[in-house]
Amino acid sequence: MKDVAIREPLSHPGRPLFRRSHIALSLLAIGLIGPASGFAQVPPRFYLDNLSGSNAVPVIFQSMTGNANPLDPAHVVSASADIEANIAIGGYARTFALFDRSAFLAVLLPMGNISGETTVAGRSFDQSANGFGDPMLEFNINAIGPKAIKNIPDIVRYEPGFSLDVILDLAFPIGEYDDDQALNLGQNRWYGRVGAPAILQIGPWVPGQRTTLELLPSVWFFSDNDDYVGTTLKTEPMFQLEGHLTRDFKDDLWGSVDASWLAGGKSEIASVDGDSLNSVTLGFTLGYQVNESMQLTAGYKSTVGEARGDLDMDVFVFSLVVGWHNVVEGMERLEESE
Repeated sequence: MKDVAIREPLSHPGRPLFRRSHIALSLLAIGLIGPASGFAQVPPRFYLDNLSGSNAVPVIFQSMTGNANPLDPAHVVSASADIEANIAIGGYARTFALFDRSAFLAVLLPMGNISGETTVAGRSFDQSANGFGDPMLEFNINAIGPKAIKNIPDIVRYEPGFSLDVILDLAFPIGEYDDDQALNLGQNRWYGRVGAPAILQIGPWVPGQRTTLELLPSVWFFSDNDDYVGTTLKTEPMFQLEGHLTRDFKDDLWGSVDASWLAGGKSEIASVDGDSLNSVTLGFTLGYQVNESMQLTAGYKSTVGEARGDLDMDVFVFSLVVGWHNVVEGMERLEESE
């Protein structure tokens, strides 16, 4: 009877519920593109809880243009800059239960090229760089909401309701860096953030009808770069608020309206103060479940209402994410053998 109790929900309405577990697995790694490239937001539905022991591998491509280095989350603006970056990101994430709460640990490594014109401390640069950026580590743990998802029945019962997590991000300054260049993939300094992502479920939690409102307030911190084209770059802490309103269009297709606000983060270069950021970004994301372990997403984001000297940035993002779990894969093989 125990075996029937588990397999019965997974075979009739069970197939949609079974897909639901894979959707959560695939969503796991997509959100990691946010911390890995300073301008990109954390995508929607990233902080939904996942089955403990899940694994995910993302392959992400970003094309970014603007008046600041898009690989630098400090967004040091040069009003006359014209910068372009094409970045691929690879990584790995794994979920686990900690004190009966859902948690995950993830690492991402960006790579690609950046080129363009910019001005730093009165000097003009027309440069390009390629190679690896700074790898980033993220730790997340749920503080308020459903307990850790430890088995298949927990997936069937899962509804986010209201949940609140705590995240810690840390970038390691080992990426490609040339102290004679103003544009680099690595930033030659430590940086990271502390955040508290919150999710509010709106309406029923049924595939094809799911709706969420998501907010992520966070604060970024930066150490000094003492070798920034012959001078020192200092940056004050920066506040970031991200928001997403998401909705299922079909069982395997969902969309989101995205927004973010950056404030603070005033930089000082060669003892000359710059301006604090006050920037709003709007965009959208579409997600499509290719099969039960693979998902595609596409998104676009752009700053709005820019005046001269404000942050001006555009980003296109495409991602392919594969997720898996030994228990879920075993259930799938069992179904196929029937």
